[in-house]
Amino acid sequence: MKLLGFSRSALSFVPFRPSRLWLAAALMTAISVSPVSAPAQPDYQLHATPVTAAPADPAIAAALAQVSDARIRQTIEKLVGFGTRDTISSMETDLPPGQGVTAAADWIASQFEEISKQCGGCLEVKRDTFTNPAADRIPKPTTITNVYAILRGSDTAQAKRMYLVTGHYDSRNSDTLDDHGAAPGANDDASGVAVSIECARVLSKLKLPASLVFVAVAGEEQGLNGSSHLAKLAKDEGWQLEGVLNNDIVGGNTTPGDTLQRKDVVRVFSEGIPAGATPEQLRRIRALGAFDDAPSRQLARAMADVARTYFPKGTFGPFLVARPDRYLRGGDHTSFNREGFSAVRLTEWREDFNHQHQNVRAENGIQYGDLLQFVDFDYVAQVARLNAATLATLAASPGIPTELKIDARKLENGTTLSWKAPEGAPAGLHYELLWRETTAPDWEYVQTVPAASGTEPVTLTVPVSKDNVIFGVRAMDAAGHRGLVATP
Repeated sequence: MKLLGFSRSALSFVPFRPSRLWLAAALMTAISVSPVSAPAQPDYQLHATPVTAAPADPAIAAALAQVSDARIRQTIEKLVGFGTRDTISSMETDLPPGQGVTAAADWIASQFEEISKQCGGCLEVKRDTFTNPAADRIPKPTTITNVYAILRGSDTAQAKRMYLVTGHYDSRNSDTLDDHGAAPGANDDASGVAVSIECARVLSKLKLPASLVFVAVAGEEQGLNGSSHLAKLAKDEGWQLEGVLNNDIVGGNTTPGDTLQRKDVVRVFSEGIPAGATPEQLRRIRALGAFDDAPSRQLARAMADVARTYFPKGTFGPFLVARPDRYLRGGDHTSFNREGFSAVRLTEWREDFNHQHQNVRAENGIQYGDLLQFVDFDYVAQVARLNAATLATLAASPGIPTELKIDARKLENGTTLSWKAPEGAPAGLHYELLWRETTAPDWEYVQTVPAASGTEPVTLTVPVSKDNVIFGVRAMDAAGHRGLVATP
């Protein structure tokens, strides 16, 4: 008898040639005896649920339904009709009646005043008028006027919180210093002003806890002069400005034959490192790996979050661009960034530079000039709805948690965080602890956290390693309005 290749009689080695069936059985036995362990699920997935869209607020949804592409068209047509809205035309006295940037400012103010009448005087219509000294693109001292309207919050404790939407009503042609030549500026940026005015119209009848500011600035083409002055005014007057939406070139350019334009998205640009960050702030950003978590970046993410609630999937939404602006370009959001405010820029997917900063003319079969015929009013209306939904949601939210910290005093695999409630937060407040992989562009996982009693700080420990994820916290009211995310 032979056993496992040995002769029992001679105890001599006999070569053993296993059959294929025996080898397969042996392998199956080995597998069953020594199973290969599946990779463990990451701790950051075990202790949370995926982030999902917030419930829609019926009042906000009803306001969005009131956005009118016809009214937006009327606004843009009217602004184009001023002939030129070049900033330096404010100093000219020989323009035809009803022409020029000053006439445009008066008309914009009248629109805000008319909206205010319709809501029982709910808007405070104001002008920020100043004289800009001679400078590059401003040949002599020039009057610049920003027009804005404030819808004060209905909650005394929260009304100091403010969210602002703006566009610039000045325009230009090929020569920035041409204060008489046609400069229709239909897309750049009558489209953005139309968004601001339409947001004022549809949101003015809502009772929102925080305040909204609807703005049209001038001097953008001269070097962000108007927005720089208004942003400084906001800082000097102590505005608690938590978010600025700058709409500049949101007309959805419709050049015939352009097959690469997209009408389902609008680009949202945001800075990753705050302008004017101190050396200590830069040290902390570097240490935490927080290059993608500046307040302006959280504002952009909030727009994406709101879009998931109010726009059916695939219809329309923001395309987040992780840089402050386009190459070689600038915008009024930068003025607010420089003063320490969170601000983003919205711009159509694909610009046609033949229709920007050009004299109106036709050459070699190409039409130049920023003309009304190249604006898609349905697209502008979608941009207005996204702005309005974001403004209303943030103004209805409890605000931003304060003093958010991670306890990093000892080596451990868990994470302990603490924070305080937003100032003047309402009853029914609770929080969402969020996290994402360090390379993920948006928040992925969420854990609901009840509010602490009174004004006591919230302290929370989770079995998730702070070394592997980015944490954030946002406040929510009982109706599910989400505020901006704070990061440690």
